[in-house]
Amino acid sequence: MARSFKLPDLGEGIHEGEVLAVLVSIGQEVKEGDIILEVETDKAAVEIPSPYTATVQEIFVKPGDMVNVGDVMMTFSNGSEEVEELVGEKPKEKAAEPAPIEAAIAEAIPSHKEGPVPASPATRRLARELGVDLRRVPPSGPAGLVTSEDVRAFSEKGKKKLEATAVPASPAAVSVDVRPSTISIPPLPDFTKWGPVERVAFRSIRRATAKQMALAWSQIPHVTSQDVVDITRLEAFRQKHKAEIETIGGKLTLTVFALKAIATALKTYPNFNATLDPEAGEIIIKQYYHIGVAVSTDDGLIVPVVRDVDRKSIKELSIELNDLVQRTRVRKTKLDELQGGTFTITNAGAMGGGFFSPIINYPEVAILGMGQGRLQPAVKRKEDNGHEIVPRLIMPIVLCIDHRVLDGADAIRFLRVVIDSLEDPDELLMSMI
Repeated sequence: MARSFKLPDLGEGIHEGEVLAVLVSIGQEVKEGDIILEVETDKAAVEIPSPYTATVQEIFVKPGDMVNVGDVMMTFSNGSEEVEELVGEKPKEKAAEPAPIEAAIAEAIPSHKEGPVPASPATRRLARELGVDLRRVPPSGPAGLVTSEDVRAFSEKGKKKLEATAVPASPAAVSVDVRPSTISIPPLPDFTKWGPVERVAFRSIRRATAKQMALAWSQIPHVTSQDVVDITRLEAFRQKHKAEIETIGGKLTLTVFALKAIATALKTYPNFNATLDPEAGEIIIKQYYHIGVAVSTDDGLIVPVVRDVDRKSIKELSIELNDLVQRTRVRKTKLDELQGGTFTITNAGAMGGGFFSPIINYPEVAILGMGQGRLQPAVKRKEDNGHEIVPRLIMPIVLCIDHRVLDGADAIRFLRVVIDSLEDPDELLMSMI
């Protein structure tokens, strides 16, 4: 009996992924647990093991395909020609002996209205890009299979119908609703009319980042508060101890100190360690402190999460964060290491950045951005109550908040805790190194 293998549920909120690699071929024998696919989803590369000890019969995907949870990826056979349905339970009877894929598609037709439409992952991706409901597309493929040509034809037919029925309104009668959910995106012009162009696939991390940022920007009313931190003493402390930390496998960066400062501020103001549940009319305040750290990679921005920051010393955080960052840059993080964050830090200082406005990592309610510390003239009070101009290492910081949950006054108080912690390393690090 042949058995179909569908893309499994890879985690909470994960609905689709991109096939990075197909590690088996038709006719190959595999054992249960052997890695057969690599799929990238939610910014993590996930290895998919075989659920069977069997022979690969058919493969329906290739690298670059976008697939949904529940899509059939391949079938396995131990010699029998019977195939399970693509959706629903195993068929009770077989009326004929068609080719395995045609039989599987035919089995799906009775549930076409309720279940997944028979179509390849590439066709599904095209339908999503064109905004076409596959259930409305007349199939032309064998046994009711919807093809890419069917989707394009349906889309073009819909456009022509809209153009034919559109009636221009008089200026006085125009009413515009600018809510994000009702704005239609106009088609792009033909850029080749003005010169040569290159098209690059919009997928992988860039695609995932775009979806997350669009979600956050459309759902969260952002308010930004900014200030500066005098990190002169902190930098002296860091320089003094960084060699010691490196000998035990850590890296003593400013982000490490920021993790501890943020944990202190989150405990002081718990509403920053929260998520708004508008459906329930509640604010969910977490009792744990898992802080995400934005990491720049060759493929894009990835945010691994450092767990239980409040319970760890500077030494422990230096080692853990260094390991996490290194593995993130070579795409070796696990999916659960990218989930569960309650607050996010993004540090542009290493690249020379100054003030900037980061976007909140939905469904969190705040994010802290750090810029580069630079020597600047500062006014310092003298012992005789006079003042003098001295060089100090000043770092810009920016806090973005969700104005549904937090107010500007909350942001100022939160930043004050962070600033005080970073400007007084003795207080911050009294029980650490």
